[in-house]
Amino acid sequence: MSRYAVIEQESTLATAAPQGVPSPSPRPGSVPLPPELDAAAVERWRASSGAVVDLLAQARELGGVSAVRLGPRPTVLVTDPQAVQHVLALHPDRYVKRSHRARVLVGDGVLSAVGEPWKRQRRLLQAQFTGAGIRRYEQRIAGAARRAADHWAQCVRTGTPTDVGEDMRFFALDTVWRSLTGHPLDEITNRELAAVEAVGAALPTTPSGSAGAAELRAAVAADVARIDAVAEHAIAAARRGEAGPEGPGLLRVLVDAGATHPEYTDQLIRDELVTLLAAGYETTAKTLSWLYLLLDRHPEARRWALSTGPAGSPERESAIRALASETLRLYPAVWLMPRHATEDDTLAGYRIAAGTDIFVCPYLTHRDPALWPEPERFAPERFTAADESRPSSRHGAYYPFGIGARACLGAQFAMREMTVLLEHLLPAFTPSFHTTPTSAVFGLTVRPDGPAPATITPTPDGS
Repeated sequence: MSRYAVIEQESTLATAAPQGVPSPSPRPGSVPLPPELDAAAVERWRASSGAVVDLLAQARELGGVSAVRLGPRPTVLVTDPQAVQHVLALHPDRYVKRSHRARVLVGDGVLSAVGEPWKRQRRLLQAQFTGAGIRRYEQRIAGAARRAADHWAQCVRTGTPTDVGEDMRFFALDTVWRSLTGHPLDEITNRELAAVEAVGAALPTTPSGSAGAAELRAAVAADVARIDAVAEHAIAAARRGEAGPEGPGLLRVLVDAGATHPEYTDQLIRDELVTLLAAGYETTAKTLSWLYLLLDRHPEARRWALSTGPAGSPERESAIRALASETLRLYPAVWLMPRHATEDDTLAGYRIAAGTDIFVCPYLTHRDPALWPEPERFAPERFTAADESRPSSRHGAYYPFGIGARACLGAQFAMREMTVLLEHLLPAFTPSFHTTPTSAVFGLTVRPDGPAPATITPTPDGS
């Protein structure tokens, strides 16, 4: 639990009947409203102090498009693949982002920007995250992976325990910091940027609640100030043309944009820098942490991946990517994607009024037994089958990074850095966990609910 109270913003949801009063039946021949979870179930959930995901899972039982009251009016939950595609990919102009939950941290960065500013910002960054763009950062990713492998080798030599979750966090932050600045992550920057995770833990799980943005800003002000100081120093160095030992990074692209794009002030550059930091390391770190926890419970999956081919082979790389893909199915990088309907629409045969809040939930789509046989089972081979009928090949059935115009820019980058790290670590080291987290915490991301201390042991046969 964060040291901050979780502070949630009041949401403006669709017009509907008051709490506990059923919505009127549609006129004969008119389009029906989505089925709504009954008020008694919501009250039982409130009394149990359950997680939001528990309530959404109950609503999901009503169908792939359903409704649940988190505030005075119903929010529509979307998990059906065709409906997901309708909202995220086909009609992003009808279902838009509003004030992002992370705006207090990322400001007007590409994650929270909307409209024309978002289009301009995304165009600038897009080229950095294509296949060719990622190759520019290949050596930086490899350098961070070697550093992580050296740390685990030192743990083997000395018998010193380590926290696997913290090691994954350091690797992911090291990778993104090298890519942004050309510098390996140093201990002072690492310590100061721990504030990113602290702020993230304080952000609301959903856009609904009873408190406002002012209270949230006050609660996280000290940590945001620490992040701002790191960003200010890095931007000033980039403006002076001070390249790191690995050459100029993505931050230099942002600084240079100011010469032709006046909107790229120091404030917007700061916002983009912090956006890339926050989005670029925390989700990757959490995915890698979950992956190692899953491999601890399913050692056969590790043996399977390493038996598919020699190190460096396409077969080995494909199998390692499958490990990451299956982890993202069970614990998607962003488990909930809020949207807001800007106009009346019909979604999967149901009436959606302008002003309705929409929750698209990859976590529940990915665990739907109608789409994924034995959905709770960790089965990475799902992502290597050539059968095009498998769910992972269908739009809207698998979307850990979103789909459509606002899909995560860094999806390819994240998959590449995870693959490179695992190619270094999996054949050589096995963590033996002392204790493991017992459950998940559903905030802005899905994270393990505690540390994961382990002793690192060598793998004698490399398999």
